[in-house]
Amino acid sequence: MQGTSAIPCLAKCGLRALMLLTACGFATAWFGNGLQLPSTTTRDGTLITLNRYVREPTPDVVLVGSSLTFRLKEEYFATPRLRNLALAGGSPVTGLEIVASQSRLPGVVLVEANVLSRPADTALVEKYSRNGDAEPLFFRPIRTAVAAYENWLHVPIHHAQVVSVLSGILEQPPSDFDNHIYIDRALQLMNAEDPAAAVRLNVERIEQLIRAIEPRGTRVLLFELPYSGQLEDARSVKVTREIIQAKFSDPNRWLHIDFSRAELRWADGVHLDERSAVIVAQSIDKALSSLPRPK
Repeated sequence: MQGTSAIPCLAKCGLRALMLLTACGFATAWFGNGLQLPSTTTRDGTLITLNRYVREPTPDVVLVGSSLTFRLKEEYFATPRLRNLALAGGSPVTGLEIVASQSRLPGVVLVEANVLSRPADTALVEKYSRNGDAEPLFFRPIRTAVAAYENWLHVPIHHAQVVSVLSGILEQPPSDFDNHIYIDRALQLMNAEDPAAAVRLNVERIEQLIRAIEPRGTRVLLFELPYSGQLEDARSVKVTREIIQAKFSDPNRWLHIDFSRAELRWADGVHLDERSAVIVAQSIDKALSSLPRPK
C-alpha cells in the first residue's frame, strides 16, 4: 500500500520538475545564454568579464594587463563601450591572446607594459578562444534562470550611476597611510627577481599578436602604469622597461597618460588605491579622446 501511494507523489514531483525545466527553457530562449552570475571572488569577476567579452557585442576599447590594471574598474571610465580584461595575478598576454582569437576585434586595445614576467594562462586562452559553448545543454536553462534572478537583484554598475561617488572620492585629499613596510617588502622582492628571459618571450609574443591584430583594423597601444617612487628603481621594473621600450621604441606605439604623481598613492606599495585608480582611469579617458579617429 505504501509503495502504491508513493507513485502519485513521484508523478507529481516529476511533473513539477518538468514544468520547472520548461520554464527555465523559456528563460533561456528569452534572455539567451549570455547572462552571468554575479561574482563572489576576484577570479569570478575576471571570468564573468571574459564571458561578457566573448558573448556580448564587441566593445570599442579593451584593456589587457595584470593586477595593476585590474584595479582600474570599468565604472571609473567615461569612455563608452570599454572592457577591462586585466587579470589579477595574470599576464597581459593572456588577454591579448583571447582578443586576437575572436572573429571581431575592438577598435583599440591597450596593453599594460608593467608586468611581463608571467606566462600566458593557456587554460583561459583555450577556454575563451574555442568556438561554441562548452557548457552542457541540460544545465543552460537552469543556469540562465538563476542568472536572470541574480542579475535582477544585483544590476551591474555603470559610470553614469557612480559619477557623484567618483567626484566625492576625488574631492578627498590623497591618503596619508604609511605604507613603507609594504614598499620595503615589494622592493626586496622586485630586486631579487631577474625577469629578463620571461619578459623577452612575452614581448616577442606581444609583437607577434600585434602583427596579427592590426591588419584587421585594430590599433594596439602600450601603456605603463606608475609605480611608487621607490619602486621605479627596482631591478625587475628597470629590466622590464628596458626590454619593452627597446622593442617598441616608436612613441606612436604608446598611449601617453598625463597625471600628477603627487596625487597618487599605493596602499600596498604596488597597486593604486581607489582614488589614484580613478585619477589614472580619467587620464586614460583623456588620452583616448585625443587619439585620431580612424578614417
